Amino acid sequence: MPTVINKQRLVTQLMSNLSKSKVPPDQPARPVLEQFVYAVCREGATRELADAAFKRLQEQFFDWNEVRVSSVRELADVLEGLANAEARAQRIIDFLQEVFETTFSFDLEPLQKKGLKQAAKQLARYQAANDYAVAWVVQQSLAGHAVPLDDCSLRLLRRLGLLDGDSDNLETLRASLEHHIPKARAPMFSDLISAIAEEYCWDEDPHCVACPLANCCATGQDHKATMAASERRKPR
Repeated sequence: MPTVINKQRLVTQLMSNLSKSKVPPDQPARPVLEQFVYAVCREGATRELADAAFKRLQEQFFDWNEVRVSSVRELADVLEGLANAEARAQRIIDFLQEVFETTFSFDLEPLQKKGLKQAAKQLARYQAANDYAVAWVVQQSLAGHAVPLDDCSLRLLRRLGLLDGDSDNLETLRASLEHHIPKARAPMFSDLISAIAEEYCWDEDPHCVACPLANCCATGQDHKATMAASERRKPR
């Protein structure tokens, strides 16, 4: 199991390698409610797909109330391209319905005036909320330190050795990771890790040879060594 010092060294090396990659632009500023809806689109999807789906939501519906009263099928059609589009559509509708029933509006900006922990707890009470969505809003809208983790990011970070074991307690895993990631670089870290997971760190047959993190990834090194050994065994 990597020590704290080794993990910090790995993070330093990782951030150096990531900075050489194409750094995505900062996320646009959005109100709390919009960041939550965007998080539902973003989890388990590339930034490009999430951006496109969220843009269609804004362009094809008059306002969030029209989204709320639309059918799951209508909304899923707009979210086309995202995996599990109907499930995402249902979560967005449920979230907007609950916000409307509790606030009689679609304004969650008063959360900005609450303490960070209290705001996060209030967000987590929504039935459509999960750890990823809350962490995303904390990072993007509430000026807190959080690294949202979806399945793709978890897979990559475990292979890198930054997350230990098979624990599924996301709050514990995030706390462990956030201890090593500077707050100011957490948004860039989230975007780049997600992009690399999508492009190279697949569940099966990861493309380690081309991955920019291969040199600091134990899994990548093992994969490359296995491939090299296989090449040497091939008959000439």
